[in-house]
Amino acid sequence: MAPTYTPTDAYPTPTSHTQRETEEVLLKHLPLPGNDNTKAPSLELQKTKHMQWLVRNLAQGFPARYISQDASQPWLMFWTLQAFSVLGVSLDPGNKQRAIDTILAWQHPDGGFGGGPGQAAHLLPTYAAVCALAIAGRPGPRGGWDQIDRVKMAQFFMSLKQPDGSFLVAHHAEVDMRGIYCLLVVATLLDLMTPELVDGTADFVRSCQTYEGGFASASQPYFGEDGSLLKSPRPPLGEAHGGYTFCALASWVLLQPMSDEKLDNIDETNLLRWLVQMQGVEIELGGFKGRTNKLVDGCYSWWVGGAFSLLEAIHGHHHSSPPHEEEKYEEGDDGWIDMDESLLNREALQQYILLAGQHPVGGLRDKPPKSADAYHTLYCLAGLSAAQHRVFPLEKKFEELHSGWKGSDESTRKKVFSEALCWQEDEAGSKFVGGKANRVNASHPLFNLTVTHSSAIMRYFYGQ
Repeated sequence: MAPTYTPTDAYPTPTSHTQRETEEVLLKHLPLPGNDNTKAPSLELQKTKHMQWLVRNLAQGFPARYISQDASQPWLMFWTLQAFSVLGVSLDPGNKQRAIDTILAWQHPDGGFGGGPGQAAHLLPTYAAVCALAIAGRPGPRGGWDQIDRVKMAQFFMSLKQPDGSFLVAHHAEVDMRGIYCLLVVATLLDLMTPELVDGTADFVRSCQTYEGGFASASQPYFGEDGSLLKSPRPPLGEAHGGYTFCALASWVLLQPMSDEKLDNIDETNLLRWLVQMQGVEIELGGFKGRTNKLVDGCYSWWVGGAFSLLEAIHGHHHSSPPHEEEKYEEGDDGWIDMDESLLNREALQQYILLAGQHPVGGLRDKPPKSADAYHTLYCLAGLSAAQHRVFPLEKKFEELHSGWKGSDESTRKKVFSEALCWQEDEAGSKFVGGKANRVNASHPLFNLTVTHSSAIMRYFYGQ
């Protein structure tokens, strides 16, 4: 039986028209019993096609339409390299070196990375460049890691610091939650986290939570007559958004080790309600949308679907054992076993990506009938990874990292390092719609890198 369309209130609008059109398209991608729908895609992850699509972009260059992404060259590199990593593909040494040399050409002489050679330094391409180096780079001459100017990077970060704890994304630019996330990831990976750097940042992040439960891009600060920042009002600017919410949640987790006490909580209940409501219904194939009353989009498979692991980490902090061993089962009077295994429908999300997210010629997309692109290819694959695997912070691993620290007992550095790398995959909790052949590598929920790449670059810069 076909799923029912989303009901309307008999007052059609452009939004309701577009929603119905989208549902009609998605319905054609659902293999229904009894339907002679030979064109409906299968639940097979077309790994070979996606790999070939990525190789063409890397080896031959991106199509002409990507000229609009001239200021996002580090992102194109990161999206491509991390998509390879999620698919379990490693670059050969020659292409790795080409990638390293290209990335280093984007480094700004005053610190950070720009969107291309000679472009102004910006927090977002800085994240993309450093994460790409985490994948392709290595220590030593021409390896990329030692060529990152960490001193100037730290100076660049501090030059963007604002009185309310936020950061500009670039000089003479705006404040944006995505920039804060990018800064905190780079600072964590490269051992640049200091109390001075993040002073007031947690308060800023908290102030961006909206009445819906998700997070906006920024908040409006107000100052007293003496110039001091007022704790209130600090109203969020704009509506709750999936991308900003992920960045806020990840930032919140990354900031935890910088405080001696647990940070004052955000509104977890309202946030959970909002995240859950972003998952589409059956007619939307279980995909995620990024805002209320918007269409499902494959990229939110990661930005919203990947946020659930972060929320679980905030709520429970560390697990004493793998989550599947902690599940509680209650048998009702009717003999059914009630089980709340996950906060999202992981199977439905995988089905959306496999049925609607894959382009027939390779690469992944927002939704049909759109074309595949580098951005959606990575974030659909990352969302598939988040839906397949449960990656969580494990108390035992934290204690091992903490007790095994080498060198002087610098409590803050040790805690940042241990908190970031104590995440572990619960292999018994994995689920693979379409069979194990569809398995992709697990991604670190904080960085969107593999755990292996995250560990390697952090161990090097922290001297561990």
